[in-house]
Amino acid sequence: MQISEGTAVLFYLDARRTYLKTVHPGDKLHTHKGMISMDDAIGHPFGDSIRTHLGNTVILLEPTLEDMMMKIQRQTQIIYPKEAALIILKAGVLKGYRVLEVGFGSGALTMALANAVGDTGKVYAYDRREDRIEKALRNTRWLNLTHTIQFKTASIPDRYDESDLDAAMVDVPEPWEVVEPVWTALRGGGRWVSLSPTYNQVEKTAIALGRGGFIFLETIEILTRIILAREGRTRPFERMIGHTAFLTFARKINERRAEPVPEVPAGEESPEAVEPT
Repeated sequence: MQISEGTAVLFYLDARRTYLKTVHPGDKLHTHKGMISMDDAIGHPFGDSIRTHLGNTVILLEPTLEDMMMKIQRQTQIIYPKEAALIILKAGVLKGYRVLEVGFGSGALTMALANAVGDTGKVYAYDRREDRIEKALRNTRWLNLTHTIQFKTASIPDRYDESDLDAAMVDVPEPWEVVEPVWTALRGGGRWVSLSPTYNQVEKTAIALGRGGFIFLETIEILTRIILAREGRTRPFERMIGHTAFLTFARKINERRAEPVPEVPAGEESPEAVEPT
């Protein structure tokens, strides 16, 4: 693929310094290693290199979804790719799905959801603050999928505008307050995912989900440690991305019944519960 006007490019100077920019003729990108002319990038395939006006090498890379999520302008704590990947997998979000997002913040998870549902799906993204919509729109433009996202503002509602949705992602300080309207918006078997930074929030959410028509509760924390792979001296990096959020998963049932918070994690199946080979 050749780079042309309107192409998003990740300009790689070194492992610690990369820049994401949409290429437009005449534009320039100023870095500590010199100015990069967008005109120099046009016509090159990804993987080629160009030089700054100071003669330093810049590699032209195709940005991944992770690159886009990590480079967005942040006005709130973003959902990290390590959480977003598991959310998409465990919530089973597929092309064509209709997904509710409660609390979109800077739009990082919105990008991941829009990418997962594709052109035929839809993400209904709600937030309490209207001033976040403009920035979220700017951040999600990298994907060219803004037509699949509908941003809305609402406080804690009695119900959402949509119904028969496939999944819901909840990232608000009080997830337990939206259990009822989310249950109403989901289809039978629809998946709940919430993100909370503290144990107290997780506990209140789990209790509300069990009482509110959800089963198969599971809460997970993901820790990431980078390994410095170098000849003769490979070791873990001294810093790591530790606790960022607890993820709570559940599934809607149509019959409202009180379900106690499980003492055994949902993913821990007993041997007799597994189909024999």
